[in-house]
Amino acid sequence: MQRRHFLQATAAGGLAATAAAAPRAPLDANFEWLEASVADLARAMDDGRTTSAKLVEAYAARIAAIDAAGPTLKSVIELNPDAPAIAERLDRDRAAGGRRGPLHGIPVIVKDNIATAGRMSTSAGSPALVGVAVPRDADCVAALREAGAVVLGKANLSEWANFRGRNSSSGWSTRGGQTRNPYALDRSPSGSSSGTGSAVAANLCAIGLGTETDGSITSPSSVAALVGVKPTVGLVSRDGIVPITVSQDTAGPMCRSVADAALMLAAMARVDARDPATRARGRLAADALRTLAPDALRGARIGVAVNMVEGHTVATAGCFERALDALKEGGATLVRAPLPHLEKIGERELSLLAYEMRDALPRYLAEFAAGSPLRSVADVIAWNKAHPETLALFGQEWFEASAAKGPLTSPDYRAALAHGRRHARALGIDAMLRAHRLDAIVAPTGAPAWLIDPVNGDANLPAATTPAAVAGYPHVTVPMGQVNGLPVGLSLFSTAWQEPKLLALALHFEQLTRHRAPPAYRPTST
Repeated sequence: MQRRHFLQATAAGGLAATAAAAPRAPLDANFEWLEASVADLARAMDDGRTTSAKLVEAYAARIAAIDAAGPTLKSVIELNPDAPAIAERLDRDRAAGGRRGPLHGIPVIVKDNIATAGRMSTSAGSPALVGVAVPRDADCVAALREAGAVVLGKANLSEWANFRGRNSSSGWSTRGGQTRNPYALDRSPSGSSSGTGSAVAANLCAIGLGTETDGSITSPSSVAALVGVKPTVGLVSRDGIVPITVSQDTAGPMCRSVADAALMLAAMARVDARDPATRARGRLAADALRTLAPDALRGARIGVAVNMVEGHTVATAGCFERALDALKEGGATLVRAPLPHLEKIGERELSLLAYEMRDALPRYLAEFAAGSPLRSVADVIAWNKAHPETLALFGQEWFEASAAKGPLTSPDYRAALAHGRRHARALGIDAMLRAHRLDAIVAPTGAPAWLIDPVNGDANLPAATTPAAVAGYPHVTVPMGQVNGLPVGLSLFSTAWQEPKLLALALHFEQLTRHRAPPAYRPTST
């Protein structure tokens, strides 16, 4: 069950045509780089048909026309005032033969809970941190900059990454307002990486960076026809991310293609002395992400988690069955079986998140928000009470639960951590993989986007995000079709450090089906 659903529950045919065949929406008619991949943009810059500076200018103009005006997606919370100058420097480097790699000059949108040095804020969507100087980039942002990517701006999100209170509306923050889904403007963008998902889907940038604790990359990617990757915890450094939990938090790519996601992940996958979990990533070479195996479905054994299809509508289940047909067409052998102990995996997740936020947030605030008076979860609670506009739509029950928890030496905390990992790993994902000799497990990522409801908050719908999230294992979602014009995704997950295999399987599926299509900005679903 996706984290937002978990929290609320605890509180209470055939293959698609290619995207190129779809008619352009009027807003897209004159945009030269619609659906352009990293490779497309790199080629155009190498050939002299454009520059990084011109791309920054084009995407900024599109943000003004679509995000701030027009459909008013509210996906980009702030533009980087230094992006044009950075792009010009990178253009000079390219001209001098100093191309850093495939991401050189590529504009990226970064979720606003990931630290960025410079003149932009890192606020997690809260006015409490707006204007607070950030001393340095998060390691994942530093890695992207070193690879030549241009940080174009920061993306709106579910405030505090959707771990503030009950009945929240995904994509809403006090600072940025309500992000909208570009496929149907009255539908949720999901969360908490809502702005990243809507911005990438609407071609407001080339690639996007999100974060996930449980579902926050994969769910908004699913409802926006994107490829989202939640890596193994430790593949990408957690340094500089406004934390919820050290056990599950990670940054990851949100892109329009598997190839782009793999290139982005390869750039960020490195050992970081500030994050001990990254030492284990030596088991996975970044080069494996740059050279995905071709025809990966041929001979693969794919487990179909039949109990993770339960609760979905006939239409979503039909999309999933057609996706399974495509996997078989690609040469995979399907094994239908339930994921063991599914109902137990998320039983103690809420308690774990509360304990770990109480421990981790003060360390983040001390380093990355030293100019702020905030030093603890209790301080944030008090700040919100003193600024009631932040609590206008929903409360801060999860903050209050976190502040009431004890230290990580508590037996209750240790029991919650052990319970989740045991049922998600040894008795869950690993058991299914081993029993049936599987390369990966598949399920529908989630339901189509639900109606935005600022009064009652998000709908409680089935999702496939919790097993890999609690385990700390990799999870990839790739578009598998649409229901009434609303995208749905196919989830692939496995044991730790299997990103190259999962991405290769997703790439083969993507090539067979071509379900990705740009949005039409309809007022409501068809």
